[in-house]
Amino acid sequence: MAARIPPIQCLLTFEALARLRSVTQAAEELCVTPSAVSHRVKQLEQTLGVKLFGRADFSLTTEGIEYLAHVREGLASLQRFPSRQANPGRRKLRLAITPTFARSIVMPRLKQFAEAYPEIDLTLQVSIPLLDVVAEDADLTIRYGTGRYADVEHLCLMKDVVTPLASPSFVREHGPFEAPEDLEGVPLLRSPLEPWRTWFAANHLDWPEPNDGSQFNDIGLMCDGAAAGMGVALVRHRLGAPWLENGSLVRLGDSEAFRTPVPSPHAHYLCWRTGTMERWECAAFAEWLRKALD
Repeated sequence: MAARIPPIQCLLTFEALARLRSVTQAAEELCVTPSAVSHRVKQLEQTLGVKLFGRADFSLTTEGIEYLAHVREGLASLQRFPSRQANPGRRKLRLAITPTFARSIVMPRLKQFAEAYPEIDLTLQVSIPLLDVVAEDADLTIRYGTGRYADVEHLCLMKDVVTPLASPSFVREHGPFEAPEDLEGVPLLRSPLEPWRTWFAANHLDWPEPNDGSQFNDIGLMCDGAAAGMGVALVRHRLGAPWLENGSLVRLGDSEAFRTPVPSPHAHYLCWRTGTMERWECAAFAEWLRKALD
């Protein structure tokens, strides 16, 4: 059984290269030559009989991601001495995130991150979209807006399209909805996060932005309001997926107007202060999130 355990040097090299994504940096950290790094990884792949890295940028294969979790768990166990209670290898990462993006997009995938990086303790803090009200001590922030952020470095995570949604009972009571003009006089739920004028213009309606009716500064709350029959909400497809999947919200009709996707003027961005990505736990989360949303 022991003969089937890969050499510890290979495991340490694999973990370092997966984390640093650079042969040179891994070699410097391990105090070996770059050729030794390449040799150890090749030896490990031959021992396991699988490819761990898929491309020249050292992105992990599916097998590599799975094995990395096992390697890190094993290395963390070896670092725990009987006389020590604390684990010095753990890293803290604080993420400020908008509420509905957290519930609809991140939370269903978060277990994958925890399994891939068990040594990272992630703290989630709620931020307010557009207003950019976040905790000042957050390492990474997910903002929703136009992307014109001069104070931070940022990466576009997710663009989306919008469509009107309402509860099935609301559609039965106020429908049928066969054309955009059928929304005239219908209660429209409002949010500064998703202006109706975007959808009006795409459907050639010369209507002003609604000034009356219930207003929400959180898309999730607006979806809940629409599901309760309060009116029609303009919702981004990926954020509204949980409500569509459980049937509490539906599209208004089958006409082209209600099926044609209209791009939202806003998007979700991952933001950070200069120098933050030098911490490997921040870079690891950013890369994981980017790939998870592909």
